[in-house]
Amino acid sequence: MRYDIVIIGGAIVGSSVAYYLREEGFTGSIALIERDPQFSQAATTLSLASIRQQFSIPENIRLSQFTLKLFRQLKETFGADADIGFREGGYLILAGEAGLPILKANHEAQIAEGADIVLEDAGQLARRFSWLSTEGISAGAYGRGGEGWFDAHALLMLFRKALRERRIDFITASATGITRQGSRVTGVALDNGETLEAGIIVNAAGPNAGKVAALAGLALPVEPRKRNVFVFEAREKYADMPLLVDPSGIYVRPEGSVYLTGGAEPEEGDHAPDPNDFEVKWPLFEDVIWPTLATRVPAFEAIKPTRAWVGHYDYNTLDQNAVIGPHPEVENFLFANGFSGHGLQQAPAVGKALSELIVHGGYRTIDCTAFGYERVAAGRAFRELNVI
Repeated sequence: MRYDIVIIGGAIVGSSVAYYLREEGFTGSIALIERDPQFSQAATTLSLASIRQQFSIPENIRLSQFTLKLFRQLKETFGADADIGFREGGYLILAGEAGLPILKANHEAQIAEGADIVLEDAGQLARRFSWLSTEGISAGAYGRGGEGWFDAHALLMLFRKALRERRIDFITASATGITRQGSRVTGVALDNGETLEAGIIVNAAGPNAGKVAALAGLALPVEPRKRNVFVFEAREKYADMPLLVDPSGIYVRPEGSVYLTGGAEPEEGDHAPDPNDFEVKWPLFEDVIWPTLATRVPAFEAIKPTRAWVGHYDYNTLDQNAVIGPHPEVENFLFANGFSGHGLQQAPAVGKALSELIVHGGYRTIDCTAFGYERVAAGRAFRELNVI
């Protein structure tokens, strides 16, 4: 089998690339390879499914703003029944005295990009959110619009359903090899014994992206990281609670009648897990998260944990930022990797950008040059400071 484009990874990033290729008028053959068609272990469906404008880098803000626009035009794009349960509840990112300069600098970048974010001191925050303890807090950045959470599986299924009407070949398999002839990749070997000849290969393999790049003899500093998400019940229901991020990195947000929380994994010793390790680390909740929640929201001293799950980040060890675009020496191998926790919210924008690059020879809607592989080759970090 020969395809003009082979996309390795069929979750939200790969599906977005395939979708926008057709939207941009690409008429060639496309194969979308996915090893887990139920997406039971996909970063997409195991994420916290949130979207924000609160980044430190303008390019990241623009990527999420593209997706926000899509959310607000969902029915026009995918049909009258399209619904992802988007709740525009906002983010509230808190900082103590040490983190205040970064919070202010980030806020300036966000305002410059037109994001509706307000920066308030501890007194203002206490008046806005009566349930919040501002102990140790100097200020917080609150998104009054354009931020919130949604149903990740529903979004993915909208794209996958749309692809069925756009002549995309779905292939259930894992990539086990990539052939190269000089400065070009030429094909993908699959674990079902088949080999696909390819004019272009797009790496959209999420946490597995580093291994996929290695199949082509290319170095990509992307590997999985375990992230635990815990669900708990509380007597108090705060309808006005945004996704709250404590200076410690621990977050909490409402989800219907319960709450979701996480962010307790220590940076020191954080390493790539076994790809099959989805075991919840409950001591993180008992020893780290609960005391922090009780300090920040006093009513959360009395809560009841109910369940939890683990997902894997596609973590860029260089700078926790995406790698987008072609390899400078193997130009028909394209990256869409390393989002480090914000891939779901940026996937549609990246799909749009890569499709424009392939079809038109350059970026048109969002310039993703800054995310290019050249910085990886040079070891030059393009660091996103607001990683959650």
